[in-house]
Amino acid sequence: MTIQELLDIVIAKDASDLHMVVGSPPSIRVDGSLVFLRNEPLTNDEAIQLINSLLSSEQKDQFQVNRELDLSYQYADKGRFRINAYFQQDHPSAALRLIHSNIKTPEQLRLPQIVHIFAGLKQGFVMVTGPTGHGKSSTLAAIIEEINQTRSDHIVTIEDPIEFVYTPKKSIISQREMKYDTHGWDIALRSVLREDPDVVLVGEMRDYETIAAALTVAETGHLVFATLHTNSAAQTIDRIIDVFPEEQQQQVRQQLAGSLEAVISQRLIPAIPAGRVPATEILLATPAVRNLIREGKSHMIDNVIQTSGALGMMTLENSLAAWVRAGAITLEMAKTYALRPGEIERLVHG
Repeated sequence: MTIQELLDIVIAKDASDLHMVVGSPPSIRVDGSLVFLRNEPLTNDEAIQLINSLLSSEQKDQFQVNRELDLSYQYADKGRFRINAYFQQDHPSAALRLIHSNIKTPEQLRLPQIVHIFAGLKQGFVMVTGPTGHGKSSTLAAIIEEINQTRSDHIVTIEDPIEFVYTPKKSIISQREMKYDTHGWDIALRSVLREDPDVVLVGEMRDYETIAAALTVAETGHLVFATLHTNSAAQTIDRIIDVFPEEQQQQVRQQLAGSLEAVISQRLIPAIPAGRVPATEILLATPAVRNLIREGKSHMIDNVIQTSGALGMMTLENSLAAWVRAGAITLEMAKTYALRPGEIERLVHG
């Protein structure tokens, strides 16, 4: 199979990912499950040919030297792919994520209505969290595109690699890709303050330097969106603070308490009969939440979320139970993804 044939299958099946791993058949992920595309495993020679057909000469050299490579690939006018090429057991392999060319709205993604509020913010820090492959980038793209359509702003994105490509509408958009447009996350975030931004999107907060720089940008009166690989809002707060040396953590609590606006933690849940729906935990930075962050009492944030539904906050279990009651997912599936499975029974059956 050629790379074009494989990419066509991904697009035709609306798969989220394509995996090419030597020793296993080429496979795609559809609605969260892997599906083999043939019976025969991929050989080393086939993998080399398939992966090299995606790379420029410079990228081939980088791949051989670094043994891994992140890049984006535009497949004609059919779709865009985010690619991680890597070696395993000395064999080249790759994971390709399909990025749809059309950016979906929050309604099309079936996200809570409160997401629209985040597109109207003028400053602060909004984080979208969750495991890899659970729709964080799509959620952020929906919010950024709403800003693009409704506000005359300068939006700067810093990504590795660029995923969704925006067409400027009311806003102007500067999309910067790691390695090609900048040499580092912290360097790009320090520079962004001299680029007259209104909105900054940080593709991923990976380390101390990136988190510190993103906090500074948010603190100086800009609207910052970022992703983090955490499972809940409380864990997100802890992760940000714990990455700093102990002697800086109290200062960081003050910074985060002052700049945080919201945390959206999400999962994509296999739906009935097919597809996936987003289950979301929503934390809003109310005065009570800000005080808990300042005082180092993030373990109490879950209680605030549970008792603040009227303000628009939502636990993951509330979201899962709502999908069960709507007939979109099964009770068993909801329990599988819940942080507190016992809570699902109570919420569904009352």
